[in-house]
Amino acid sequence: MVARFCMMRRQPGARASGCFRSLADNPSSTRERVISRFLRIALRRPSGRGFAHWIHSFSLHVFTGFAAVAAHYALMYAMLQTGMAAVPASAIGFGAGALTRFTLSYAHIFAPTRGVQAAGLRFIVAIAAQLAANTGLLATFTQAGLTVWPAQVLTTVLLTVVNYLVYRWWVFR
Repeated sequence: MVARFCMMRRQPGARASGCFRSLADNPSSTRERVISRFLRIALRRPSGRGFAHWIHSFSLHVFTGFAAVAAHYALMYAMLQTGMAAVPASAIGFGAGALTRFTLSYAHIFAPTRGVQAAGLRFIVAIAAQLAANTGLLATFTQAGLTVWPAQVLTTVLLTVVNYLVYRWWVFR
C-alpha cells in the first residue's frame, strides 16, 4: 500500500494524529490514478496484428478525429461568422483539421515505415483527395436541401472509414 507522510513540527507531548494517511483514503487521487492509467493504455500507439490491433488503431483514429473535427468546425464557424459562404469556410476549416490529423496520426496511431517527409507528401496527396471529396459531398448535400451543419456532419461520417484505410494502407506505410 502506498502511503503519504506529512511533515510537521511536534511539540513535546503533542499527538501526531493525521500525519500518516493512505492514498486510498483520498478518492480523488485514486480516481486520477485510474484515469491516468486508462489514458496511457488507451492512447498508446497500437502494436501487434489481428482484429484487436485494427479495432485499437481505428478507435484511436476516431478519437483523434474528434480533435481534427473540432479544429475544422471551430475555424469553419469563425469563417461563417465573417460572412464567408459555407463551402469555402469548410475548406479552410478542413485545412486546420488536416494539420491536426497528420500530427496526431503520425505520432500516436500509425507506425510509419518512412520518415515524416515521405509520410507528409503522401498525406498532402491524400488530403487533397479528401478535400475534393469533402467539398463535393458538402455541396451535393446542401444543394439537396440539407442545412450546412447536418450536411457537414454527414460528410465527415462518410469520409471517416475511407480516410482510415487510406492512411493505414498508403500514407503511413
